Amino acid sequence: MTAPAQTRSSADLIRAEEPVLAHNYHPLPVVVARAEGSWVEDVEGRRYLDMLAGYSALNFGHRHPALTEAAHRQLDRLTLTSRAFHNDRLASFAERLAALTSQDMVLPMNTGAEAVESGIKVARKWAYEVKGVPADRATIVVAADNFHGRTTTIVSFSTDETARAGFGPFTPGFRIVPYNDLPALEAAVDETTAAVLIEPIQGEAGVVIPDEGYLAGVRELTSRKGCLFIADEIQSGLGRTGRTLAVEHESVVPDLVLLGKALGGGIVPVSAVVGRRDVLGVLRPGEHGSTFGGNPLAAAVGTAVVELLETGEFQRRATELGVVLRGGLAALVGKGVVGYRARGLWAGVDIDPAFGTGREIGERLMAEGILVKDTHGSTIRLAPPLTITADELSGALGALEKVLA
Repeated sequence: MTAPAQTRSSADLIRAEEPVLAHNYHPLPVVVARAEGSWVEDVEGRRYLDMLAGYSALNFGHRHPALTEAAHRQLDRLTLTSRAFHNDRLASFAERLAALTSQDMVLPMNTGAEAVESGIKVARKWAYEVKGVPADRATIVVAADNFHGRTTTIVSFSTDETARAGFGPFTPGFRIVPYNDLPALEAAVDETTAAVLIEPIQGEAGVVIPDEGYLAGVRELTSRKGCLFIADEIQSGLGRTGRTLAVEHESVVPDLVLLGKALGGGIVPVSAVVGRRDVLGVLRPGEHGSTFGGNPLAAAVGTAVVELLETGEFQRRATELGVVLRGGLAALVGKGVVGYRARGLWAGVDIDPAFGTGREIGERLMAEGILVKDTHGSTIRLAPPLTITADELSGALGALEKVLA
């Protein structure tokens, strides 16, 4: 990469944002201008290793050639028709995504939050039309410390007061139970329960991995109780944990799977609900939709993403490099790291508060050319592109050791 022509410095651009952008983010003081693979470059030409990968939206790195080629090719043909008409890219995308995820049907949307909202709507409609729940009585059971998005309905069942405070009144119909607690889940499910909605691994909470058997237990419980199992794989899915879906670690097939982030290859927003035909089949024309959902550009990029995953290469890379990641973190326990949780190329790292907050560690790593994201006090998240090399990953771990020393 070469530094782009730029008349405004990073500091100038950060100052220029202050009066004109809503303050809903608090980013690190780096202004990215170019990127390729696992690396980004700021406006002054300084390079940084991206250890966040857009919260898994960049699982295949920045500007993966197969994905940018698919986008360029489609840009020259057709970008949008809306679903008022058919387009020639959507059928192949849906066929291949359904096959990849061992499901029957696909409901294409744009953002992860839209996928979650769509899953909620489908589950409620299924509960009324198939299960026989009385009108407007359907409930959905969720886990504490969840993160499913930012809409008013979704924050209604968040336990993060930062996400909730000031945004009420909240949407009813949700029951919150502790994560990784099957007895509590069983107690919350009754004849009104449409679905259990959980993340197979809680990302925003700090990459919290449930006990072995929890996901299989959720599947058994929901099947026995006659409600749906909805897995939010928006961050955990599409190769991140070493499997196409995180639920595959326990050989579980949910009724609905929510996908997003990496499905758009870091190029366009693409999300989807994939699931059983008898569940998604409750939707009829006019009951749900999206102007951009399933657009030809999104379908072309999404198909290219599925093609990459069909090879199994990225799932293998996440598994193999996950060994490097866990080994490097294990060596830092007691040296500024008090604990970590990792699966595939995804880790939540708990820093000893005596060494600094997560934000402070992020700023120190930025000075070393490494970009990470903090969450919940002194925890940092590591989620590099699945294209990262072992040497690059080891370099990032070495930088973490340095800033902790």
